[in-house]
Amino acid sequence: MDMSWFEEMERPIPTGEVRTRFAPSPTGYMHVGNLRTALYTWLIARHQGGRFILRIEDTDQGRLVEGATEVIYNTLKECGLTWDEGPDIGGPVGPYIQTQRKDLYAKYAHLLVEKGHAYYCFCDKAESAEDSGNFAKTEDPCRALSPEAAKARVEAGEPFVIRQRIPQEGQTTFHDASFGDITVENATLDDQVLLKRDGLPTYNFANVVDDHLMGITHVVRGSEYLSSAPKYNLLYEGFGWTVPEYIHCSPVMRDAHNKMSKRHGDPSYEDLKDQGYLTPAILNYVALLGWAPKGENAEREFFDLAELSQVFDVAGISKSPAIFDREKLNYFNAHYLRAMEPEAFFQVAEPYLKQAIHAPQVDLRLVAPLVQGRCDTLLDIAPQVDFFDTLRSYSNELYCPKKMKTDEANSLEALKLTLPVLEGLVDWTYDAIHDALVDLAAAHELKNGRIMWPVRTALSGKAVTPGGAVELCQLLGKEETLRRMEQGIAQLS
Repeated sequence: MDMSWFEEMERPIPTGEVRTRFAPSPTGYMHVGNLRTALYTWLIARHQGGRFILRIEDTDQGRLVEGATEVIYNTLKECGLTWDEGPDIGGPVGPYIQTQRKDLYAKYAHLLVEKGHAYYCFCDKAESAEDSGNFAKTEDPCRALSPEAAKARVEAGEPFVIRQRIPQEGQTTFHDASFGDITVENATLDDQVLLKRDGLPTYNFANVVDDHLMGITHVVRGSEYLSSAPKYNLLYEGFGWTVPEYIHCSPVMRDAHNKMSKRHGDPSYEDLKDQGYLTPAILNYVALLGWAPKGENAEREFFDLAELSQVFDVAGISKSPAIFDREKLNYFNAHYLRAMEPEAFFQVAEPYLKQAIHAPQVDLRLVAPLVQGRCDTLLDIAPQVDFFDTLRSYSNELYCPKKMKTDEANSLEALKLTLPVLEGLVDWTYDAIHDALVDLAAAHELKNGRIMWPVRTALSGKAVTPGGAVELCQLLGKEETLRRMEQGIAQLS
């Protein structure tokens, strides 16, 4: 076989730098495990001053989902996981979409046959069976065909696949950054399909060829691929290529027994955004799902992306499965919400405020600070403020909390005292309302709460509100405040 083409393919491969890749299949949504893989891969490259490559692995045409590629692009961009080479920006070792590279895989598969590390298989197997790997080498008569006999059948036009020729004896050892050295008996490995009848490669073959030709130095993937790693090693060795560093990450679990999956309603990145979580909080939490900082940062929880890229170390990746804890994510999200500058918080909160409040007199910019410290997610906003729009029916029991020492009778008295005072206010500002209510309480030798609590209850119909009586009066406006107080008086009478 003329090797000049293969030698030309070697020339543009970058060397002397860390190169990582995120290589998703556009087969659906970006689940939390995918996002973690992308994040760790990006962090390794950025921490070591290397390059992060985006590659789309779309050879499994039967599972492609329309729009899934755009979801990948949008998610990475929103998360700040910028790539240095990829389908949209190109690079020295493109193209970066596997179906656009399909012509080269067959050449490498045939080269592996020439080297004796693969063989032509003419057995009549369904393509699904080809991909499953359940095809023992001892059962395949094609493995024993002479090169001449096999080549003659290929030239005669007989359909074939190309299978990896796994040694029947001995062992294969590979190294993983998290799991260390792992040795398997070659007899336990199947002769996996490398090239299918349609000329397209299987995932297991294409990603090895692409990783080599793109100069990938570190491969991050899920621990479910540990069983395939020995076969990858044998492919690298068959070609005489350098094996990249493997980093296998244990799965993200829904609970102690079940992996996360869309089938069970577990969230994608987009779902989490729709559920009111901030991207920085999601990234921070996902980074700690199976990784922990070392040294002086060992007890630290909160990191932005730039800080993560400085402290991330592969040694911190755990071998144990990580459980996705919604309460912990809420804790992280609440931290990020509270830490936002007021204007930034208003920008993210405004759509949720508008969802709940349509009353034109209510200034949403004044409502936002009241809820900023009271939310775990942005979805917590609307239920807290919906009373500004509509005062729903409520029980008189709300007027009677023990700690306030109010009851229906003295609440009615307080509202009757307050109504004419607020009616007489010309200047409807926070300070004017506050001073009027405080002075009223003092004039009747009452604690402030004896006035404030009934007013707040009458205005909101809720036991808990963002802001107290003064804020609610200010936001609702004079006309609506007086109307609701009159309604409270009527309800208590």
